[in-house]
Amino acid sequence: MTGINTQNGMILRDLLEGKKITPISAIKDYHCMRLAARILDLRKNGHDITTTIVHAGDKQWAEYKMA
Repeated sequence: MTGINTQNGMILRDLLEGKKITPISAIKDYHCMRLAARILDLRKNGHDITTTIVHAGDKQWAEYKMA
């Protein structure tokens, strides 16, 4: 489901606008605790989303954007 008010819809809208989304921004902006699952849903619906692993010191996280 990718209705405009669903988590998938809000994430897709922002990705299409060129925004990058991280797990922390997903919690803050969409109240989404399972960003990787939402990205998988969008990919299954045909959206080409890339993943970059960001490293900062001893921490790392995924960053998603449209390809």
